[in-house]
Amino acid sequence: MKLLRVGTAGAERPALLDAEGALRDLSGTVTDIDGALLSDASALDRVRAAAESGELPVLDAQGLRVGPPVGRIGKVVCIGLNYHDHAAETGATPPAEPVIFFKAADTVVGPADTVLVPRKSVKTDWEVELAIVIGRTARYLESDAEALAHVAGYAVSHDVSEREFQIERGGTWDKGKNCETFNPLGPWLVTTDEVPDPQALSLKLWVNGELKQDGTTAQQIFPVAEVVRYVSQFMTLYPGDVINTGTPAGVAMGQPEPKPYLRAGDVVELEIEGLGRQRQELKDA
Repeated sequence: MKLLRVGTAGAERPALLDAEGALRDLSGTVTDIDGALLSDASALDRVRAAAESGELPVLDAQGLRVGPPVGRIGKVVCIGLNYHDHAAETGATPPAEPVIFFKAADTVVGPADTVLVPRKSVKTDWEVELAIVIGRTARYLESDAEALAHVAGYAVSHDVSEREFQIERGGTWDKGKNCETFNPLGPWLVTTDEVPDPQALSLKLWVNGELKQDGTTAQQIFPVAEVVRYVSQFMTLYPGDVINTGTPAGVAMGQPEPKPYLRAGDVVELEIEGLGRQRQELKDA
């Protein structure tokens, strides 16, 4: 299934994209697309049955905002330097274990919402990423199979980053990762039954129409199952939590001088095979 949330920010309602591409209203079936739904097998069965019945009301998508596909996210866990080619372009040694950092849940916005360039920013950068959405509470998972069984689905994530704040301002990466609007997510949460192999997905990103990133999840140093298993050794993952799994080569930071960092007026578009497409216009904060 392709699940999404539509409407004004803070007042989104649940919806579904059917097999014919029609937008269907789920608000009469479930209250939201969130951890409570994703962890409730009977509720998900009701959604599937409603989708298959063809009786869900059709929504007019014209002018309708698409919000983040998951509501009430508890935490956004991020994996850094998780593609062989990205580590190489930044001159970093591939890590022996996954690098973990966090984004605040309030950085998450919709896939076409405005991205704000922070005040005094000179190095705002782009990163297309595969996001994992957790569907079952995960603690100390032992195997890849167990890890994948705790995944509800996948989504497109844009891990926007301010490199000067991240690298040159001291401390950890958090200052460059948690600026307002720095994590567009969606358009859809695609359930695992539609993604048989998360290590065989193409990822692309364009800036002002120019292709900048063109990678595949096959290049991940730590694949999806290992990421979920590993993270569960250090923290409890709850339904609705999101894990950003890293970005392939092609970010601004890895390009020759003068590096083409983002500015107000730029347009970023990104997509992952089968998971949908995003488009953001940048404005000054």
